Amino acid sequence: MKHKFITGFAFGTLATIATAALSVLAFKKSYIDPVETKVDEINENRRRAIRKSLGAHQG
Repeated sequence: MKHKFITGFAFGTLATIATAALSVLAFKKSYIDPVETKVDEINENRRRAIRKSLGAHQG
């Protein structure tokens, strides 16, 4: 009886940790990564616009 409890407890603990890790990974992949990608695109467009505006006023 004691052996079954320890095995079940260990399995439940590992399953809970795995579930938590997978939910964090899924959240990162679906929300955080797209936001970071969008921020990078915005910054790149800003750099291009600054270079374009400085180039237009050089001559």
